[in-house]
Amino acid sequence: MRRLRRTAPLRALIRETQLTPSDFIQPFFVAENEASRTAITSMPGVAQLSISELIGEARQTAALHIPAIILFGIPDEKDEVGSQAYARDGIVQRAVRAIKDAVPDLLVMTDVCLCEYTSHGHCGIVENGEVLNDPTLELLARTAVSHAEAGADLIAPSDMMDGRVAAIRRALDSSGHEMTPILSYAAKYASSFYGPFREAAQSAPQFGDRRSYQMDAGNAREALREVELDLAEGADMVMVKPALAFLDILWRVKEMSPVPVGAYNVSGEYSMVKAAAERGWVDGQAIMMEILQSIKRAGADFILSYHACEAARLLTWA
Repeated sequence: MRRLRRTAPLRALIRETQLTPSDFIQPFFVAENEASRTAITSMPGVAQLSISELIGEARQTAALHIPAIILFGIPDEKDEVGSQAYARDGIVQRAVRAIKDAVPDLLVMTDVCLCEYTSHGHCGIVENGEVLNDPTLELLARTAVSHAEAGADLIAPSDMMDGRVAAIRRALDSSGHEMTPILSYAAKYASSFYGPFREAAQSAPQFGDRRSYQMDAGNAREALREVELDLAEGADMVMVKPALAFLDILWRVKEMSPVPVGAYNVSGEYSMVKAAAERGWVDGQAIMMEILQSIKRAGADFILSYHACEAARLLTWA
């Protein structure tokens, strides 16, 4: 067996799982501030960006042959019903229009959820301390339509309300956006790996947690049921989140899904690599590439990752 491992060219020739920049989607956080970037302390190298800064990053991303980005908005004002999520002049809506004007060939995906926009930090309407499912669906659908009207290429609901894919599909179709695909966060777990994201998106719940609507980490068969339901409701692609601690789930979903399957290499996974590398405990770039390769090997057709641009540079230079 060692004959084919002796040299780097031999290993590259027979490698079963190959990473390319086209495997990646780069997430960005866009904020209301003018011409600025605010570093996120728990995510080294990641920042909240103004729209003008975001355009520059989008151009660099496209130049690396990464096909898509996904946007998370950080509004100046939040309220109980997350009204800035579906405002025509909301931060994501303006960012989408700006990017499509500046970098028209770059695919722009938008995260559809209310947690970044609500004063309580939950993903839906809250009444008497409970997150309500069905009343939230209308607001999610309005958000999706507003993103499509701004020019978003794909809509990605991440809230985990039951029935949200069907509600969004109906709303998109009835508003003339029947060709806008839906990437569903179909199997999204209630995970401690999201900690740094909540600093980045300023979306930590003000009470309780999200375990009543996001999945329990001990459940695997439930993930397949979630995927089946979203496919029946019209999802064009599905995703598993987080990625690294749920590679077994990713493999199971890939085995049963007739549509493309993605995985989200989330903030906590990213930050652990960066923190260990800063301390000299690991080779950060080598660990990064090994993690991304494991996600693709487990079945991901595409990977959302804060490492995307860094990894693409290494692959391009190699």
